[in-house]
Amino acid sequence: MDFRTTVERAQRLKQLHADHKPLVLPTVWDAWSARAAVDAGFPALTVGSHPLADSRGAADHEGQTFEEVLAAVRRIITAVDVPVSVDLEAGYGQEPADLIAGLVEAGGVGLNVEDTVHSAGGRMRTTQEHASYIGGLRAAADDAGVPVWVNGRTDLFQNADDVSSVLDEAIERLRAMEQAGADSVYPVSIQDDDDLLAAVTGAVAVPVNTTAHPVKHDLERFRRLGVGRITYGPLLQFAMTDAMKSMLAPWAS
Repeated sequence: MDFRTTVERAQRLKQLHADHKPLVLPTVWDAWSARAAVDAGFPALTVGSHPLADSRGAADHEGQTFEEVLAAVRRIITAVDVPVSVDLEAGYGQEPADLIAGLVEAGGVGLNVEDTVHSAGGRMRTTQEHASYIGGLRAAADDAGVPVWVNGRTDLFQNADDVSSVLDEAIERLRAMEQAGADSVYPVSIQDDDDLLAAVTGAVAVPVNTTAHPVKHDLERFRRLGVGRITYGPLLQFAMTDAMKSMLAPWAS
């Protein structure tokens, strides 16, 4: 994909976040699912690491190399004419400049980066360490001349036995990511908790991303709670798996 097209798609993705409250980005994993989502009317997409790994017979949690991920997402990006953001886990051990360079070369115009480093034993980056990494991504994107949308994720709630006990620390992480240049923030695993969602959306000025199930969750509820961005993670693929099994079951013998 040529550089001008990539820049135009990045600008389009930024504008979509401003125009939609919330912006729903279906999480896809191959060219077929990407085309299906675009045909359904969605103006932008995201590629999830979990469904991408499952589609390739690989493991999530950085079970693929950065090069393998780029090769897979390049085929997805070239299959559609809309902006595509890519879940790049914790960065696959790449320096921020190299991560941005690879993403942009593949035509990606947004990324998701989390604070759990699975390639380093699943440790969590500190608040400042993760913010610094995001700051490096922001600087690298600016240097490249592409307004890459950076979605900063924290797994703090997901890893806590008592999610309410880590709310203050989570908000500190979200604000640090925002200050470092994240365009949106993503506290995972609180999509079913109205109080936590309202607390985090009220604590930052950038859009808050939540995971949603395409059947079990309600768009208007997320809008009411102030959510600015919705992705499906692996839940769309899980829902389609359930539907496929249901359709096929009567034919098994």
